[in-house]
Amino acid sequence: MHKKDKAEKLKNNIKYLIKSRGETRLSLCNSSGVTRTTIYNILEGRVVNVQQTTIRKISDFFGVSYKEIETVDFEEKEIIESSVSLQGNMNPAAVPVIRESLLIQSLDKRIGELATTHPLTYYFGTACNLIGVLLESEISGVNESGDLLIVKKGLSSDNREKLVYDKTTKKLSITNEFCFDSDVVCVVGEVIEERFNGR
Repeated sequence: MHKKDKAEKLKNNIKYLIKSRGETRLSLCNSSGVTRTTIYNILEGRVVNVQQTTIRKISDFFGVSYKEIETVDFEEKEIIESSVSLQGNMNPAAVPVIRESLLIQSLDKRIGELATTHPLTYYFGTACNLIGVLLESEISGVNESGDLLIVKKGLSSDNREKLVYDKTTKKLSITNEFCFDSDVVCVVGEVIEERFNGR
């Protein structure tokens, strides 16, 4: 496949994945570590040769195959797959499970890397950039030790529940706020599922 064709496929796939996964260009940039300029240049068709590390970061963020993102038409593939079964026949996403005590040092690592060094659980649904946080101490009134929170990493702009880490008390909490002092609080991400006692 020619570089130009690959660049076109990559561009179309990123556009489709952003739309179908409920993401934005901004959330992609913030969570994948790819600069805004790079994403815009790819989406405007200004670059033919995209760096492999950039492609890997984008495919990791969406939880899709690094090889397929430049060669397969995801929109076509997903339409075919979902028409085969009324349930959508989705493959579950593999989610690395990180113990609370290892969480903060793991936040800057990519999902693909975490998946090779931590146990996995599975999430059925449309989501990407997921981690499982295994609580080792209770979050007062909400969760107890042994609960597993499925979290979409990174900042989300709305008022959904977010898992945050207080740097002074070194404790996790859940909040609906969306303005934070980054010197005091580290946002882990949006809580999309709770499993009590790891179930």
